[in-house]
Amino acid sequence: MDDTTPQAGDEQARLWNGSAGRAWVDTQATLDRLFQPFEDLLVEAASARPGSLVLDVGCGTGSTTLAFARLHGAEGGCVGIDISEPMIAVARSRAEREGSPASFICANAQTHAFEPASFDSIMSRFGVMFFDDPARAFANLRTAARDNAELRFIAWRSAAENPFMTTAERAAAPLLPNLPARRPDAPGQFAFGDKRRIHAILEESGWADIDIQPIDVPCTMRETELLGYLSRLGPVGNVLQQANERMRARVIDTVRAAFEPFVHGDEVRLTAACWMVVARAP
Repeated sequence: MDDTTPQAGDEQARLWNGSAGRAWVDTQATLDRLFQPFEDLLVEAASARPGSLVLDVGCGTGSTTLAFARLHGAEGGCVGIDISEPMIAVARSRAEREGSPASFICANAQTHAFEPASFDSIMSRFGVMFFDDPARAFANLRTAARDNAELRFIAWRSAAENPFMTTAERAAAPLLPNLPARRPDAPGQFAFGDKRRIHAILEESGWADIDIQPIDVPCTMRETELLGYLSRLGPVGNVLQQANERMRARVIDTVRAAFEPFVHGDEVRLTAACWMVVARAP
């Protein structure tokens, strides 16, 4: 059974089963290329535990889940979980096309009834910052983990340390006065910007040997992909889906100009300021 039906006030479920989920599906190839370095880091680390059953939290369209399954085949197993029905549908389709043993659950990892002590390793590439009750979510994941299982995830550091990720909203703010402001510690991209908050959440939810290290990772996308990226994703992309054509064109022109410092010929370059978080199930 899926448990993704949005409850009253469940903003994340509505978002990822609506406009944000559709935008990620439409830009899947761009995002897979952009975040490939993070996928490589996670899969390499998980590879140190051959034969493991791995849970990929917030798996989206399945790139990281499939990469792990591709590497290990029948030796281990990888299960992806995400709240977004559109993205899970794409992940399942990708797995079927390539004959992958990876499987996918459309559910909220915060509340899903996992089989207790079933996973040897839990990983996530930018998938754990959206829980409305992070301590409850990580406690639920702890229940799903076997003793001595490793938790490893990558999350964004602060918005101030990631200017590329906030360029669109800064540039568009004068034209879109109703653009929703980011709220510190609210579910979203920068919810885990504070290292101390991550540590406190993991400690409260039963994880041990917590290690949180900053990583600065060069990422690229094609210049030809930039317009689709800035016009579909994030707070600005979300608002633009409801804007009239005149306003949409004006905002896109303004925002595209603001990204010019990141454009180098036919390539867009940025440095992603993130945390690599590792913990153990005692």
